[in-house]
Amino acid sequence: MKPISMTIILLAAAIISSCAAPGTINSPGMETPLPSTATISPPTQTLPLPSATQPTVRATKTPRFKVVQSLTQAPVGGSLPPNPYPLSEAGPHLVGKRTFTAEDSSRPARKISISVWYPALGAEGQTSIYPVLDAEPDPSGAPYPLMLSSTKLANTFAPYMVSHGFIWASIDGIDTYEPMGIELIQQPLDILFALNEVATNPPEGLGGMFDYDHAGAMGYSFDGYNALALSGARVDPGFYLGLCKDPIETKQNSSFWFDGSYHCPPALKWDQYVAAAGERSEQDQASLWQPLGDERIKAVMPMACEGWWLFGEKGLAAVEVPALFLAATNDLLYPENALIFEHLGSKEKTFITILNRDHMIVYDPEMLLRMRHFATAFFGYHLQGKQDYAQYFSEEFVNDLDGMVWGVDGEN
Repeated sequence: MKPISMTIILLAAAIISSCAAPGTINSPGMETPLPSTATISPPTQTLPLPSATQPTVRATKTPRFKVVQSLTQAPVGGSLPPNPYPLSEAGPHLVGKRTFTAEDSSRPARKISISVWYPALGAEGQTSIYPVLDAEPDPSGAPYPLMLSSTKLANTFAPYMVSHGFIWASIDGIDTYEPMGIELIQQPLDILFALNEVATNPPEGLGGMFDYDHAGAMGYSFDGYNALALSGARVDPGFYLGLCKDPIETKQNSSFWFDGSYHCPPALKWDQYVAAAGERSEQDQASLWQPLGDERIKAVMPMACEGWWLFGEKGLAAVEVPALFLAATNDLLYPENALIFEHLGSKEKTFITILNRDHMIVYDPEMLLRMRHFATAFFGYHLQGKQDYAQYFSEEFVNDLDGMVWGVDGEN
């Protein structure tokens, strides 16, 4: 079996809006596709372009606050059933967006483009959560907990979560790696750079908007690895290099997907990876690297991720922050996600299994609604302190949904 493709598209998010009843808002469409971590090409069928996809607009003069309507607001003369994923609906804030570029002086010539998504006062007549470029910030709930990811993921998730009172910093241009390459180190460091940059040098007019001491990281597939790397997991070079010493034997004896041509290129140039990681590659008495994460990151949500082969049992045991995993049983990466979850050191960890689906679940608009719901609930609970949100990713809630079970293969 060949690995799944590393380039998939989260276009289906906006299909919901094309069916929305009068009086409801449109869902923001994808601006760029979100890749996966595997290598089989995605299906060749042509997906319909999302009808809600619109260019990001610029704020007009005299911005005003507009309360965003509910996705389940009933049309005139009719009614809609209750939304089973209530936190997938838009929240009370509109969304602004700014992009800036900075250079990481610790990594020569590493220029990083950062997009910031923030609660905003709306443009004249604005009634949706499409991000408005350079919109006036809404400081009413500031500072807002900070979310971190690639921009590929943020294009789909940020507008919804920002509308619920988060602020988001995403890295433009980081993408999949095929096969594994130096980006395994550079991408998490890019995200950490964004965290430091908005904390010490926020974009003009956004000072005081960031609660960078309560940050969260999330990702899907390649970005799921980034979220896991930022959790406090520690690279175990002995474990990884041992797997790649005889990749054919490792493949034959592994319970998870392993392919030497995909996973082992870093082992051939390990000195370059050590140099890229800098002081973080310094090993402790357990022969583990220092964490790639940051103590300000208080919770992570790696979806359909990978990284077992890099961190191993000892490296994952070092993780202490709450974590929410989501993976599908027919995904080639599911056994690896189960291994990661089993050995993760976090006392607060949750695994949600999607039954009989594969890595391409991100094509399914209902699954995207569920992912948004769980992300808003999980980070709302851990970063915003909304204790009542615990019910929305609880065992009872998950097991009441079709096609989903709580735990690995439904085991508690």
